[in-house]
Amino acid sequence: MTTARVRGIYTTALTQLLNDDGLEVVQASDPIRERFEEESFAAAPADVSLETTRDRQGVEVSGDPDAVETAVSRAEELAVDTFRWDDDAPRGAVFDAEVLEAEGGGGAVVDLGDGRRGYLEYDDVDGYVDSGDRYRVQVREPTPPWDDDDPRVAPGLEAAGGLCTLSRDRSGVSASLRGERAEELVGMTDLLSVDVPEGWGLRWHRPAADADLAAMKRALEDAVERARGLEDALVEAPEEPGSPNRLAAPEETRWLWFGRDSRFALDEHRREVESTMPGHHRTKAADRAASAAVDFAEAVCGSNGFGGEFPFDAVSRQFGPLEGDRLEIGHGKPDGRLISLGYGDVTGWEPEGTITLERSMRGGGTYDALDVPKEDGDVAVTKFREGRWWYPTTYRNSEGSAKGTYVNVCTPLELFPDCVRYVDLYVDVIRTPDGAVEIVDREELEAAMDDGLVATPLGEKALEVAEAVERALSK
Repeated sequence: MTTARVRGIYTTALTQLLNDDGLEVVQASDPIRERFEEESFAAAPADVSLETTRDRQGVEVSGDPDAVETAVSRAEELAVDTFRWDDDAPRGAVFDAEVLEAEGGGGAVVDLGDGRRGYLEYDDVDGYVDSGDRYRVQVREPTPPWDDDDPRVAPGLEAAGGLCTLSRDRSGVSASLRGERAEELVGMTDLLSVDVPEGWGLRWHRPAADADLAAMKRALEDAVERARGLEDALVEAPEEPGSPNRLAAPEETRWLWFGRDSRFALDEHRREVESTMPGHHRTKAADRAASAAVDFAEAVCGSNGFGGEFPFDAVSRQFGPLEGDRLEIGHGKPDGRLISLGYGDVTGWEPEGTITLERSMRGGGTYDALDVPKEDGDVAVTKFREGRWWYPTTYRNSEGSAKGTYVNVCTPLELFPDCVRYVDLYVDVIRTPDGAVEIVDREELEAAMDDGLVATPLGEKALEVAEAVERALSK
């Protein structure tokens, strides 16, 4: 059976989802053990790890390729606005890299080949780092496609086994604990009868202290297998780092981004286990400070439960956005990129979940599809409504006359405290100054569906929304 380790704000929901689908969650945290009272969570090595991203928008899924596919195939069926992307610089991958920029800061940008970049911290390198230097590096922390940061890489080789890690930079056997428990782990290693490859040091991680000998043996065997796999993959590599290139990838990393409907689907899975307020994951994803407030509300209500809709009014009043705030438009793309459409001032706010955003425009060029010139003094007025599959922007000149309306069709909107988030679905609807209404970019959506960037059900939904908007604007 495939084993999975889950961490972050989606843990309870994903644990329920994965356990329901025949995967075994291991290395559970204390809160998870308490919530799943009838479950027994083994302190066993995990074939795949699901970790909430730092911005709380989705999860990293890394590990054995088959296990990653199993976990992702379950999670991506949550809702129509769940997106998945493969990472060509996965956790544990080995590259020959060349330093591109080494000026100031705490690290250097390196070329990994084929347009990939990484970030090498100076503290991980012996000696001075300069442009053009070459290193053999391994990905320590991959980054999601919607993040501007580059994956963190470091020299040296590591091979993880779920409960332990083999490293070329270590020697002997150690544990990430102190005192008697650490000594016990080190001493028990000899009982496992597993030969550690020459030149590799072993370090046991904290969860290993709760594991039995069979689990420890399997973890060490997995780490040894990966270490030997890395050695085999690098046997023909030059002794000195060469041109930027990927040399080995023992693991796979895939990214899941959860849209609004996905977060509410996760709420339903969590609600099977624990008292869960409407919009639990939507609220926690919006603001890190909201986690404590959500936990408090659920603890107070307890078995009394919750009812009704997502309390946008209360959440927005507590964390934002509110009138007078400045908000960014986070325009996600189906290929994983996140593009900022700029910032605007919230000039209107309604408790049911609607805000008005105004942006001052600069002259030059024309407005997309409208074929109307952009001029200094123009103002873009955009109406966003939480959960809606589209939003309109009306462009006005300095005298207040309308220059046209552009309706963007997208995944359900989320009005976070500092950013409006969604994924653009290519197709849009325009109304020109003379009143003509037209659906545009239909061919782009159809091409994205053919390429697999947009799933067929999601693409069909986008076309339905566009046609409904077209009818409404034509009246």
